[in-house]
Amino acid sequence: MTVLLAQAAPQATGAASLAWLLIALPAAGALVLFLAGRRADAWGHWLGVATVVGAFVVGVTIFLQTLGLPADERLREQSLWSWMSSGALEVDFGLRIDTLSLTFVLLITGVGALIHLYSVGYMSHDPNRRRFFAQLNLFVAAMLVLVLGNNFVMLYLGWEGVGLASYLLIGFYQDRPSAATAAKKAFLMNRVGDVGLAIAIFLLWLELGTLQYTEVFARIGEVGGGTVLAITLLLLLGACGKSGQFPLQSWLPDAMEGPTPVSALIHAATMVTAGVYLIARASPIYNLSETGRLVVALIGVVTLMIGAIIGCAYDDIKKVLAYSTVSQIGYMILAVGLGPAGYALGILHLLTHGFFKAGLFLGAGSVMHAMNDDVDMRRFGGLWRKMPVTFVTFGLGYLALIGFPFLSGYFSKDAIIEAAFAQEGWQGWVFGGLATVAAGLTAFYMTRLMIMTFFGAERWRTVQSTDGRDYHPHESPATMTVPMIVLAVGSVFGGGVLYGMIPEWLAPVVGERLELEGGALPHAVIPWLVVGVSLLGVLAGYLFVGRSPVPVERPQRVSPVVAAARADLGANAFNEAFIERPGIVLTRALAWFDDRGIDGAVNGTASAFGGGSSRLRRLQTGFVRSYALSMLGGAVIVVAAMLAVRFVS
Repeated sequence: MTVLLAQAAPQATGAASLAWLLIALPAAGALVLFLAGRRADAWGHWLGVATVVGAFVVGVTIFLQTLGLPADERLREQSLWSWMSSGALEVDFGLRIDTLSLTFVLLITGVGALIHLYSVGYMSHDPNRRRFFAQLNLFVAAMLVLVLGNNFVMLYLGWEGVGLASYLLIGFYQDRPSAATAAKKAFLMNRVGDVGLAIAIFLLWLELGTLQYTEVFARIGEVGGGTVLAITLLLLLGACGKSGQFPLQSWLPDAMEGPTPVSALIHAATMVTAGVYLIARASPIYNLSETGRLVVALIGVVTLMIGAIIGCAYDDIKKVLAYSTVSQIGYMILAVGLGPAGYALGILHLLTHGFFKAGLFLGAGSVMHAMNDDVDMRRFGGLWRKMPVTFVTFGLGYLALIGFPFLSGYFSKDAIIEAAFAQEGWQGWVFGGLATVAAGLTAFYMTRLMIMTFFGAERWRTVQSTDGRDYHPHESPATMTVPMIVLAVGSVFGGGVLYGMIPEWLAPVVGERLELEGGALPHAVIPWLVVGVSLLGVLAGYLFVGRSPVPVERPQRVSPVVAAARADLGANAFNEAFIERPGIVLTRALAWFDDRGIDGAVNGTASAFGGGSSRLRRLQTGFVRSYALSMLGGAVIVVAAMLAVRFVS
């Protein structure tokens, strides 16, 4: 088996030979829109939509071709050109077409095309719409480089590309200081994770002398156990940064400062799932380190609890969904941390989450579009009458997220919880138990969101009459509602369709799914337990919010638990204390050492030579009698020294 894996992958032929178009189309769209400037204002948004739709058509064509191949022939590669050549290092700009990369291609281009179409309506009155679509196209191109690259350097190129595009899109509203701060925070916190990914890549090169996936995965068994563990932990650090996992999760909610379509594409369906892709892609490495997988699972379960707890406390509709994303990606990280029992389940939940969370974010954007960009749920209420399409599509996404039976989240999230309970010893109780508690919290905060936004009194009328805010709730245009309807259909049926397909489809990349027997609880009990806990969460949401009027203004005093949740459970304080402040101190110390130490030594030496030279220069007077006197003085000193030596001896 190892010999077969070490052989070069077959070259792409037929439809797969068009894989380069997947990247070229959105990249060309971004280039044209950036260079055309204001001349593209009238048509640039449609070009942005067309390039991603074109990429989706190419992706579907390659998928259909791949579907007709035997499982052991679904891996193909396409080398476009030699990118780097230095000594023994040879890196091609090459693409890897396999079942995992194609899964992400369909998600990125399919959901991406819907969000691009939605953005046509959402950004219709923005004078910088052309720039927005250029940056959105740039992001899609970078994300496709990330998932299609056939080596770790290509992955890193896409990794940094999505970081740049995310920075630009989060800070899109350049006149808002909060947007600039959020963009900078996301950029800097991602750099922490990126350092881990870079060091892991360096270690792989040092140990194996190659960075091609095919060769690395075939030869990873040659690397010592300690080094493999270090590589898995460094890869995890990269995943934590990009996917908003503990302890680097606090940038993601702040990233909601960008336009809502950005939240739907980048922070729900694509970029923040890159960490899950990384661990699944590197599954041959993680399979060799049980400790590495355990740390991944622990990070996942801690993060899913953090996101679920904080999501219960916010009144900002986008931040509630943002922390829900943090929590749901925690489920995915937990799943891939379970190894062969969970790799496919993590990707399954990633796909279903791409449907319902993108739909929820677009629904939130529709509400904001109708409510003059207000995000405070306390000022909503009764919107189901004014926005029936948004209400129905958002409601279906809500039901899918909380795991309502036979909707998409029921198949993917519950399967992860079942696999977590199936672990041996304390791991089954801790992983399965906390994942179940988080499911109940998810049902609570999402029920709270639904009630505060769509039901109850129309509180926006009170705000409008007292504060004079301009509220005119209305249904969004078809360019916005059609993508929401399509995503709602995926939220309903996606899980049931994909549940039986994904494990077999991904088997050539992540291996056959390991069905575990036994564990903390009988398997037949777990679905009932999870649904029951979720129903308790729904009931609690109704009892706490639905039975009494919601105050328009947030109370000045809140319980310590709520205050802690709204303070992100100390995440920002932790980062400031252990990362930001030590980083500032270290930076200042290094700057002082560079200025006074290195520059001081160099400049001091130059000054010493310069000063000495200027003093010696004064001896050059040009008078012969001065030189004669100097020679006489020197001769006297030499004679005196010789006499002194003779006398002493």
